[in-house]
Amino acid sequence: MKNILLIAFISVFTFSFGQDEKCIAIKQSSTTLNTDYFIGYDSFGYYYSIKNNVLSKNNTKESFEYKNVSLGKPTKIDIQNPLKIMLFYENFNTAILLDNQLSETQKINFSENDIPIVANAAGIASQNRLWVYNSLTQKLGFFDYLKNTIQTLTPSLSGNLKYYETSFTTFQWIDDQLNWYSCDVFGKITTLGKIADFDQIQIISNQEIVFLKDGKLFLQDLKTNSIYTIENVEKSFKNFFYKDQILSIFTNQEITNYKITIP
Repeated sequence: MKNILLIAFISVFTFSFGQDEKCIAIKQSSTTLNTDYFIGYDSFGYYYSIKNNVLSKNNTKESFEYKNVSLGKPTKIDIQNPLKIMLFYENFNTAILLDNQLSETQKINFSENDIPIVANAAGIASQNRLWVYNSLTQKLGFFDYLKNTIQTLTPSLSGNLKYYETSFTTFQWIDDQLNWYSCDVFGKITTLGKIADFDQIQIISNQEIVFLKDGKLFLQDLKTNSIYTIENVEKSFKNFFYKDQILSIFTNQEITNYKITIP
């Protein structure tokens, strides 16, 4: 009995210690940006943002803009491929593809497809395809935007999508019960774990997330079952973006970049 109590105590202590761990952010630089919402930056150093439903892409030398008055504000903007950017307008069941100068190259209205699609999620995949979650079937699949065909990858998913992110090879999502899943290009679904509740979130690996809750930033590592408080950052901000160990905080028309080392 004593051994059982000791093990239980050690388990609770370990988890609590993980929650009390701190991740110190070191300020690197700051950039003025007159916008409403900061999206992120690409590997070429361009910053992407939204102001008055206009998408902007700019650096110190040049800038580009795209707006679509009829569709309004995009629900999701995918900038993982700077040469092919996707804007998803969930309310209009439509995705727009842009080139590297934010010129429209293709408009995809899922409502016009031969197979009924009501997309709740969309993102750039490989080989002229988009990841698409069809709420009519609750299935995830690939939409080939050159052939206008859809390939179903999964059986019907349980739960509702609370958040999702895509890469060329994976679709990751968090459901309304805070369960985290990943699907690869072959339709294999992997359960990654249970995460903490959040107000904003970004997936940074297949076991780590950065999230905002009640005005504070945290890093959760599912491998070690630890939650780290990110300290030494701005106390009040609109949103954040993480890439290559740089945490960018968008405050009132300014982006501050911090170097953080994942524990």
